[in-house]
Amino acid sequence: MRPATATAAAVSTILGVGAAAVAAGRYASDAALGAPSPRPFPGDRRLTVHDTAPGQVTLTRSFAALRPGTYGLVGRDVRAIVGPVVEQALHDSADTVVRRLERVTSGSLEPGAKVRLTPELHSGDPLGALGLAYKEVEIPGELGALPAWFLPGARDTWVITVHGLGTTREHPLNVTGFLQEQQFPVLDLAYRGDTGAPRSPDGLGHLGESEWRDLDAAIRYAVRYGAERVVVHGWSTGATMALHTAVNSALRDRISGLVLDSPVLDWKVTLRALAVAHGIPAALLPLAVRAAQGQTGLRGAPLLETSVPTALHAPTLIFHGPDDTLAPWQPSRRLAALRPDLVTLHSVAQAPHAAMWNAGPARYEEALRRFLTPLM
Repeated sequence: MRPATATAAAVSTILGVGAAAVAAGRYASDAALGAPSPRPFPGDRRLTVHDTAPGQVTLTRSFAALRPGTYGLVGRDVRAIVGPVVEQALHDSADTVVRRLERVTSGSLEPGAKVRLTPELHSGDPLGALGLAYKEVEIPGELGALPAWFLPGARDTWVITVHGLGTTREHPLNVTGFLQEQQFPVLDLAYRGDTGAPRSPDGLGHLGESEWRDLDAAIRYAVRYGAERVVVHGWSTGATMALHTAVNSALRDRISGLVLDSPVLDWKVTLRALAVAHGIPAALLPLAVRAAQGQTGLRGAPLLETSVPTALHAPTLIFHGPDDTLAPWQPSRRLAALRPDLVTLHSVAQAPHAAMWNAGPARYEEALRRFLTPLM
């Protein structure tokens, strides 16, 4: 082969490999940041329903099926709510586990059905799911109108709830009933990328780094319609949005408290975990990070390496635990150590990402009640 021909072939090969690497990185980035994952807990496999009995359901034994607490159980054309493991049935089979079946909310739970656990207990709106009166409102956002559910309450401190990765505004319904019992008005927000809300310009999620401006719009709406103060209760990237807003919003002085459930404090770690959850090979993870930076502008340092810890001014309650593989809890521990004057960490064992309430609803709500009481 002539030298010039060999050089051209080598350059073509290098360019081809480079183009393939870029394409692979973009694919991995799109998978991680595109449409919400159908598997909110990375690494979980689908479970098979083996049997049902009054008040009980038998599932394939796995770490997921053995989790303590209360979860939604979702499959094709069926939705149910399951409670804790039935202790006396733990050793009935080496391959199955029996959980308390609270109720089937839609469809029919039949043996052989493939299901998965989800932190979202409820589906539908607050009236259909909880029997709570609400109003559908539209919040003017920078990209267009943002739908939200507003539930009135007697207090002039509003709670704004913000869901996170792999869930919808139905997820905060887990605590909406409790918040209404405390007489808080509740504004449950859908933000860019959600059903009924505008898409982000690039069609991808930004793990809270741009979405926080929709939360800022919700605070403006709350203040316009009577809120003297607001408490933001966010899950996952919703918790990240809350931190960005508490530091950057022109109305940050109206924020009297933050409740952060499983906050995403290091976007690179969470991006890699999301890519893994979508089946992206480990070799492509560095490419996914670079592609995400190029596509979305996600270039910021982890939040604890920014001004957030020092600029934070609002009392903050964090629910997080060591079993979260999507947003590891070490940064939450560091934030609590950096700001012991403001931040309280309530650790939750054996709870996956954004499921701290599910692992122990009564303990969660008692900690929440104690935190909110001085802010009422």
